[in-house]
Amino acid sequence: MCGDPTLSCSGGKRLSDSLTRRGFVTLIRCKFTFLFAMCAGVLAAADVNFNGRWDLLLTNPNADKAWWLEVSGAGTSELKGRFIGFPGGDLNAINELKIVSDELQFSFENTAGRREYRAKWVNGQLQGQMTGPGGPVPFVGYRAPVIRDRDDAAWLKSEAIQLFNGKDLAGWTGFGNANDLGWTVADGVLKSAGKARNLVSTKRFWNFELHVEYKVAEHSNSGIGLRGRYEVQILDDFGNPAQSHGNGALYSRLTPVVNASKKAGEWQTMDVRLVGRDVSVTLNGKSLIAKQKIEGLTAIAIDPYEGLPGVIELQGDHGAVEFRSIVLTPLFRPTAQ
Repeated sequence: MCGDPTLSCSGGKRLSDSLTRRGFVTLIRCKFTFLFAMCAGVLAAADVNFNGRWDLLLTNPNADKAWWLEVSGAGTSELKGRFIGFPGGDLNAINELKIVSDELQFSFENTAGRREYRAKWVNGQLQGQMTGPGGPVPFVGYRAPVIRDRDDAAWLKSEAIQLFNGKDLAGWTGFGNANDLGWTVADGVLKSAGKARNLVSTKRFWNFELHVEYKVAEHSNSGIGLRGRYEVQILDDFGNPAQSHGNGALYSRLTPVVNASKKAGEWQTMDVRLVGRDVSVTLNGKSLIAKQKIEGLTAIAIDPYEGLPGVIELQGDHGAVEFRSIVLTPLFRPTAQ
């Protein structure tokens, strides 16, 4: 008997079976939703490992450059990125950035073709590769270090060092054939006709003041690599508005407050002070940049090790330029007694 006289036994059984099936389906749906949410949470947690600033070492044996990458919003819907390394040397916003199956993916395209960048987070580093024109180029990414030195009143000057002796290339080297660097020295002046290899000092430096006297030809440009990583631009731009690629700018990163350039062919003086990431630039006696923080590498960078001393680099392949004085004064903080 069914117990309820208004229902047949078979009808009650069908109702009971239906309720059981509905409950089972609901349970499966709940479990699936829970597992999906857990998996999504795990993936999002893994994605956040990409966040931050990365110094990229190109592991191709012939590479003489370093790249820079910044990722923010990984693990959220607000994924953004910036990159230095795409041809042209600018600080580029990444418009096509995504994370697929634990792999960071982005690309850039110009008339030469499309370059694809892929990287995975492995034990605290990025392991990646660029494919496309000029590729493949493998790279390793290291988190940019925290540099605690600040440009305060505690720094003292050591003895000044004449990086250019006015006679020859002693104290300098370059990439490629040392006998075919493209630089000449005559009458106390170091000259590049515009197709020279970049020169780098044989010594490395950390915090310092740098005094340079230079002359740039019409429509030419050059640059000075601080620690071989941060370029202060040299450019024939007399009379133009100040901009992030102008004379005395920290290339593509810091814009001078004023254009203090002289006309092409005139001798100019540039004074740079670098303490930690704090940089100041004075051109022809006028302050352009005052104790502003350098976020990361510029396109001149030849190594990614921001926490270590680096070379002074002179750019020689962007037009005719001359130097008659290059003096570096190391800075030190006195130890407590």
